[in-house]
Amino acid sequence: MSHNSFGHLFRVTTWGESHGEAIGCVVDGCPPRLPLTEADIQPWLDKRRPGQSRFTTQRQEADAVRILSGTFDGVTTGTPIALLIENTDQRSRDYGEIAERFRPGHADLTYELKYGIRDYRGGGRSSARETAMRVAAGAVARVVLGRQVRVRGALVQMGPHGIDRARWNWAQVDDNPFFCPDAESAAAWETYLAEVRRQGSSVGAVIEVVADGVPPGLGAPVYAKLDADLAAALMGINAVKGVEIGDGFAAAALRGEDNADEMRMQDGVVRFESNRAGGILGGISTGAPIVARFAVKPTSSILIPRRTVDRQGRDVEITTRGRHDPCVGIRAVPVGEAMMACVLADHLLRHRAQNPDAPETARLPRNR
Repeated sequence: MSHNSFGHLFRVTTWGESHGEAIGCVVDGCPPRLPLTEADIQPWLDKRRPGQSRFTTQRQEADAVRILSGTFDGVTTGTPIALLIENTDQRSRDYGEIAERFRPGHADLTYELKYGIRDYRGGGRSSARETAMRVAAGAVARVVLGRQVRVRGALVQMGPHGIDRARWNWAQVDDNPFFCPDAESAAAWETYLAEVRRQGSSVGAVIEVVADGVPPGLGAPVYAKLDADLAAALMGINAVKGVEIGDGFAAAALRGEDNADEMRMQDGVVRFESNRAGGILGGISTGAPIVARFAVKPTSSILIPRRTVDRQGRDVEITTRGRHDPCVGIRAVPVGEAMMACVLADHLLRHRAQNPDAPETARLPRNR
């Protein structure tokens, strides 16, 4: 199977399956002499790790990462960084009943049609288990970006229930099981999702990812647009069905004078009075915060019987048992952060290679 890599100068290749011996990735293109140990990666994996609350799958994986290559004495060497996580809590027997049946909403049918073979144990390569390695790669990307760039994500809608943005508080994100910046919404979601789970169903979610401190100039105006690469990276996360940058689809309802972000000079630097563009104009970062949102569909593995077909072409019903997330969007928050970090790290390295003297802020040429 091809197409297991993404990025250009900062390039990530992942490997492994949900119920295999291990999963892993190789990060190539990381500059040398950057501090990196397992302790720099593990906290981000812990955010995504399953089984941390009753609202996520109860699969118990430590997700303990090992660095196999690419560092020496706690710093990067400039050579490929190989990362590995062992799978320790596979329960393949949970999937025996679906070996001959295609689960609606899953990649079972398309994998069968494309490859003529599929690993039905947890979805194999199509499982969200693979995203643990994206989070690990994202931790390396954060080291490349440095402390001046901060990437944060939050769950802003669960099912039909959105947050009150007037109550947005980043400090709340790590104080509830949903990565929600609105404490009141998080409390209401607990009751809501518990009932959804009791009914054997699932719900979708919307995640917002924000990157502060991104310098202007990342991206290119035609075939390497920063927003296009971000959209591709976020759309490539399991179960994602929609991506928007800045105001996104809401911009279609605005007039031109309302949509355009007005500018003023402040201390010799261009400042935007709003950020409807999400920090990107013409495919290039403006220096304003990068803002992206993505929609995650409801988990397809549910207890409610659904109609489907089997490998012999017969009409049958299926009930998906096992350990599943009633809202897979919860654990997609750290994955979205990681994909944003990887794209920004790649574009930062590409920008520095082409324009090493570019300013770190939106300072006009005459003021350099």
